[in-house]
Amino acid sequence: MTDLPTAISACTLCADRFAATATAHSPRPVVWFRPGARLLIAGQAPGMRVHKSGRPFDDPSGDRLRDWLGLSREVFYDTSRVAIVPMAFCFPGYDAKGSDLPPPPICRRTWHDQVMQALRDVPLKVVIGGYAQKYHLGTRAGVTDTVHGWRDHLPGTIPLPHPSWRNTAWLKRNPWFETDLLPDLRRRIDEVMTDG
Repeated sequence: MTDLPTAISACTLCADRFAATATAHSPRPVVWFRPGARLLIAGQAPGMRVHKSGRPFDDPSGDRLRDWLGLSREVFYDTSRVAIVPMAFCFPGYDAKGSDLPPPPICRRTWHDQVMQALRDVPLKVVIGGYAQKYHLGTRAGVTDTVHGWRDHLPGTIPLPHPSWRNTAWLKRNPWFETDLLPDLRRRIDEVMTDG
């Protein structure tokens, strides 16, 4: 296990792919996990700010996510308690229109089964967005339907939409998320964090 984060951190499988994007950047895997974590945050891929800082969710989306979870920055970034594992460890880049590119599937194929094996005893997975939900839940449903059915995945998993500002309209259209899901999410997080 000691070698797995080091191997992922040194990964350059997507160097040519990233060089060909509008951002023409180099790989910079953001690796933030170790065995024994009580909570797994499974997401999509780092954004540009995270690519620059090297800390996952080190952006306004992370502020919103920490609010949803009811966790301080200190607890959120404590790798002995929280593992943060996106579907791609590197920022995938932007397309010509400035939109985020999807996480390259080679990252998932190369690393994710190994990471999940290393983290096999995590009591709670918070699964953010469609790419992570397809991998972790095996769902073909859209994000809204998957998140709306969060109770079907309790107690071990809770699906969430991405906390991006782009989803503010989604949050307004789905008030049950704040009134029903978030209290369950915070209660479950409190349970797994205090049991450990």
